[in-house]
Amino acid sequence: MMRQYELVERVQRYKPDVNETLLNKAYVYAMQKHGHQKRASGDPYFSHPLEVAAILTDMHLDESTVAVALLHDTIEDTSATRQEIDQLFGPDIGKLVEGLTKLKKLDLVSKKAEQAENLRKLLLAISEDVRVLLVKLADRLHNMRTLDHVPEGKRLRIAEETMDIYAPLAGRMGMQGMREELEELAFRHINPEAHRMITARLTDIFERNRGVVAEIEASLSALFEKRSIKAKVKSRQKKPWSVFRKMESKGLSLEQLSDLFGFRVVVDTVEDCYRALGAIHTTWSVVPGRFKDYISTPKQNDYRSIHTTIVGPSRQRVELQIRTYEMNTVAEYGVAAHALYKDGRARTNGAGHTISKETNAYAWLRRTIEQLAEGDNPEDFLENTKLELFQDQVFCFTPKGMLIALPRGATPIDFAYAVHTEVGDTCVGAKINGRIMPLMTELKNGDEVEIVRSKGQVPPAAWEAIVVTGKARAAIRRATKNAIRKQYSGLGLRILERVFARAGKEYSKESLKPVLARLARKDVEDVLTAVGRGELASGDVLRAVHPDYKEERVTTPLPTRREEGWSKIRNAAGMLFQLPGRAARKDRKEQKEEGAVPIRGVRGDLPVRFAPDGAVPGDRIVGIMQPGVGITIYPIQSPALTDFDDQPERWIDVRWDIDESNRERFPARISVTAINAPGSLAEIAQTVAVNDANIHSLSMVRTAPDFTEMLIDLEVWDLKHLNRLLSQLKESPAVSEAKRVNG
Repeated sequence: MMRQYELVERVQRYKPDVNETLLNKAYVYAMQKHGHQKRASGDPYFSHPLEVAAILTDMHLDESTVAVALLHDTIEDTSATRQEIDQLFGPDIGKLVEGLTKLKKLDLVSKKAEQAENLRKLLLAISEDVRVLLVKLADRLHNMRTLDHVPEGKRLRIAEETMDIYAPLAGRMGMQGMREELEELAFRHINPEAHRMITARLTDIFERNRGVVAEIEASLSALFEKRSIKAKVKSRQKKPWSVFRKMESKGLSLEQLSDLFGFRVVVDTVEDCYRALGAIHTTWSVVPGRFKDYISTPKQNDYRSIHTTIVGPSRQRVELQIRTYEMNTVAEYGVAAHALYKDGRARTNGAGHTISKETNAYAWLRRTIEQLAEGDNPEDFLENTKLELFQDQVFCFTPKGMLIALPRGATPIDFAYAVHTEVGDTCVGAKINGRIMPLMTELKNGDEVEIVRSKGQVPPAAWEAIVVTGKARAAIRRATKNAIRKQYSGLGLRILERVFARAGKEYSKESLKPVLARLARKDVEDVLTAVGRGELASGDVLRAVHPDYKEERVTTPLPTRREEGWSKIRNAAGMLFQLPGRAARKDRKEQKEEGAVPIRGVRGDLPVRFAPDGAVPGDRIVGIMQPGVGITIYPIQSPALTDFDDQPERWIDVRWDIDESNRERFPARISVTAINAPGSLAEIAQTVAVNDANIHSLSMVRTAPDFTEMLIDLEVWDLKHLNRLLSQLKESPAVSEAKRVNG
C-alpha cells in the first residue's frame, strides 16, 4: 500500500508547490476513519481510496482533487460527517465529498427507469463541478481492476454498466486512456471467451510482426531526421475490445483487419504536424479516403490530431496519428488536462507546453443537461444519452459557414434539429452541397446542408426511426405527442359542444375551470384530451358543470342489426345520435344538422382509424370510441358492430366531410374468386391499376383445383369508385366472382 510521503512525492513531480499539509491531513483522516474495514478481496478498505488518489495523480490533478479521492467514501462508510469535513478541509472539499456520497448511493445497476433517473443525477452532479466526474471515473476504474473479487452475478451487471455508461462518458470527456482501460476490463467480464481468444491472437500476431513494426518505426524516424523534424515515433497495438467491435460491425475476420498496428508521431508544434504529414505523403502512397484533419476541425471533446493511412515500408498499410505533445496530453486525459479548478491557474504538460483552460468537452455535457428540462421520460433520456455517448462525429456546415458537429450516420433532419428545434420541426426538405437530396441521406464530413422549411409542417413520427441524435429524437417524440394530444383535444371539444348543446346548456372553457379538481384534471386541455381519448365520459363533464342536470333515459331495448332498422338511442354520456339504416336514411344535410362529428380520414385533424374491412365515402358510417386509440370507423352494415351493442356509450355519430382540394384514398376489402390459370393474378392486378385503385395487401384464403379465393385490401376514392372496380373485375374472364367484404 502506498505510503503517505509517496503520495505527496507523486503530486510534487508535476506540481512543486503542492499543499503537503492538505494531503497529509486527508491521508491520516481517511486511514483512521476506515480503520479495520476490509474490501471483498480481504485488503484493508483504505487501499481503495488510496488507489483512486494514485490514479488521479497519474492524470496530474491538483491536491484538492486528490484529497477528495482520499475522502470520497468517508461520509458513506464511516462515522465522518459533512460538518466535520468542512471544518477540517473547507466547504469546497466537503461539498465534493458529499456529492460523491450521494452518487455512491445511486445503484446504476438497476431497472431501466431507475438507471435512467440515476444517470440524470450523475450528469447533473458532474455539471456542477468536473472534479466529481474525475473522482467518480477513477473510483470506477479501481473497482473494475478488482472486479474479480465481486460475486459473479453482480460482476456482470457492473461490467455492462461500465461499458454502457462510464467508458463512453470518459470518451466524451476526452479521456481516451481511461476509456480504453474501462472497455478492456468490462469486455473481459462480459465476454471472457472472446476476450481470451482475441488477446491470444493479437499477442501471436504482434510477436510475428515485431520485426516489421521495428522497421516501420526506424523508417519513419529516419525520414523525420532527414527532414530536420524533431519527432517521437511510437507504435501502438489495437486493444482487444476495439478489434472485437470492428470485427462485429464490419463482419470481418481477424486476418482481414489491416490496421491492427498504428503509429503515433508526436512533435513540438502545429507547424511540425503538417511538415511531418508532408514528408510522409511525399514518401509513401496514401490510402484514399483514410485522411482526417482533426487539428483544423477538432472533435467536440477537444481531440486534435491528424489521421492518415499509407502504404508504407514493406508494402504494409500503416495507420498514423500526428499530433503535438499538448494534443497528446489532451487526447489521453481530456478534461483532466485543462485548468478547470477554482484557482484558475494554467498548467503545463511534460514537455513544458501550456495547456489551454478552455474545453469543448463540457459543451456536450451542457447540451445533455439542457435535455433534462425538456420533460422527456427517464427511459427516453437514457436511450438518447447512450446514443450520443457512443457516436463518433461528422462535421457539416450551414450555408453561412457555421460548423455543426453531428454523430456519424446523422441525416439532414438531425442537422436541422442541431441548428434549432424550430428548424427541425418545420423541415420539409434539404439541399446537400447545392443538390436536393432525400431527408434520410447520411451526411459526410464537409457537407454543406441547407434546410428547406414550411411553417405548416409537423414532423412525422416515422422520422424517429431515421434520426440518430438524442435531441432530434426527443423533439420528434415531443412534437408527435403534442400533435396527437391536439387531435384528441379537438375531438373532445367537438364531443362536449354537442353534448352540452343537446342538453340545452352552453359550453365554454371557462365553465370547466371551477370543476377541474372534481374531474381530477390539471387544466381544460387535459379534460378535452381525456374526453377525446375516451378516458372521461362526456356526461360526467356535463354533470360536473351542471349538477342539477337530469338525463332523460330511453328504456327501449337496443335493437340488433337483424331488425329492420335502427332506433334512436341515447348513450351513457347523454349523447343522442341516430344510427341510420334502411328505415332511417337521412341525407347529409339532415345528418349535419343533427351535429355529427365530421370525419375526413387518417390525415385529418382527428384521431381516426378504419375497421379492418374499411369504409369509403358514400358508406353510411358510425364511429366506435376506443380509449387511448380514438375513433374506429365502421360501415353501419358491418357485422362487427354487434360486439358493441351492449356498450352504447362508445357509439359516436359521425359523417363524411371530404376535402375536395386534398383528396385521399380510403380502405376497402374485397373478395375475388379467380380461375386457376396462368396470368389470372396479373390480369386482376392490371384491372385494379387501370381503374386507378391501389392494392395494399393480398392473401389467398382458399385454393381449389379450379378456383382460388383471395382477399384484397384496396385503397379507393369513394363508393362509386369501388363499385365501378367491382363491375370491371366481374367482367374479367379470369374472375368468377367479385364482391365487397361486409358490403
